[in-house]
This record gives sequence, C-alpha cells and structure tokens, in this order.
Amino acid sequence: MKILAVGDIIGSAGINELKLKLKEIKEKENIDFVIVNGENSAEGMGITEKNFNDIISQGVDVVTMGNHTWGKKDIFKFIDNPKIIRPANYPEGVVGKGYNIYKCKDKKIAVINLIGRVDINILTENPFLKAKKIIEKIQNQVDMIIVDFHAEATAEKIALGYYLDGKVTAVFGTHTHVQTADEKILPNGTAYITDIGMTGPEHSVIGMDIKASIKRFETTLPERYKIAEGECIFNGVIFEVDDKTSKVTNIKRIYTK
Repeated sequence: MKILAVGDIIGSAGINELKLKLKEIKEKENIDFVIVNGENSAEGMGITEKNFNDIISQGVDVVTMGNHTWGKKDIFKFIDNPKIIRPANYPEGVVGKGYNIYKCKDKKIAVINLIGRVDINILTENPFLKAKKIIEKIQNQVDMIIVDFHAEATAEKIALGYYLDGKVTAVFGTHTHVQTADEKILPNGTAYITDIGMTGPEHSVIGMDIKASIKRFETTLPERYKIAEGECIFNGVIFEVDDKTSKVTNIKRIYTK
C-alpha cells in the first residue's frame, strides 16, 4: 500500500495546484490513500466548506488541520464530517474529532492529528500524552496509524517521532511550510520526516506575498498578509507500507512544480 501525505495547502493557489497535480501523482505512484493538510486553504487561514469540498473532490481521503482550525466560522458546518479531523489535543469538549479510522484495501488506517506546544500560542493538552492515550485505545483495532504533527519546533517534532517509534506506522510534520530533507525509518520501524512542506506559491515567504512579509519584518508594523502569485509547488511524502507487516519499507519526498 502507498500512502501520500500532502503539505499545507496555501489558499486557492494551493487548491488549484492540488487539482493540477494530484491525479497524475496518484496514477504515476500507484497511491492508495491520501492525507492533505488543509488548515491554510482559505487564503492562508482556516478552511471553508467550499475549500473542503474542492479538496475532497480530488480523491482525498482525509483533511487534517492545525493552529488555524477555527480561522473561518464556516468550519462548524462540516466539522463532524468523517473526512476532516482537527488536533486531538485541543481541550476536552471541543467539537470535531482528533482522529478517525478509515478503510482502504481491506486495511484499517487510523489518522491522528496533533498540534505542538512550543512557540504556538494555543492552550492545548500535552501532544505526547494525548498520542499515547489514543494509541493505547485503538492499537488493536487498526492495521496502521499515521500521525500529522502540526508543530513549529523541529526538536518537538523529532522527539515525538522517537517517542512514537515502533508504536505507529508513520509520523510526519506540518506547519512550517518548508520541506525538510530528513526522511528516515527510525530504529523501531516508524517512518518519520520533520516537515513535508507546502502546496502553494513557490516564490513567496511560506506562501505569502514577499513584499508584505518583508515589510512586517522591516517595520514591525502590522501588514495584511496575502497569498503570493505565480508558479506553485506541490510538496508531500509517500509512505510505502508492507501489506503483511504494516511497516513502512520506503519513504519518498515529493517536490514538483
């Protein structure tokens, strides 16, 4: 089985790039299951119902979120759709699900979404302990467990990878929008990469307009962000999983434009 995780979709530009590239990649790489991080699909902050439907219409199996989950009030219309999950370590009682279980080729795949706590100004539960609790609950119900860890600090991401090594199939990072070149299979068999990157404008500051971004840094004054224009990139990673052992045998980065 091959599982494709696609990096943060940046606005309508990112959705259009997904529409242009996903079908071709799925056919070329024989992809069976697709995970897309959609928390920036509403022009950089949040997701609307139209964004969600556009993404799902491309054959995406699950949309994960992050620190901009509630960026658009529209999300409350579809947050209970089984094809969207939000960070599992949001406080108890928050609407939506932090993980879900999906069927694919006679296999049960659990996808867990977590958010980091280092340099992210959101009060959440401990992602390490929350992951442990969920895994203990579902490990005998599923064949594979995939974790999208939406976090800022590389150290926090790497630590979670080793913390979950041997307990889950794969851990991939999102949020920084910069693809890292550290894909590996950890000592106990879990596939890992610190960040899978983004799908959006190439010549940008993590998807945003360059001039507006520089002005914010240069003057420290508020400047409204807007999505950059121009050619886009498509970032992601493919996990090739052995059908018998449910272990990843190969991990491959995707970077196209």
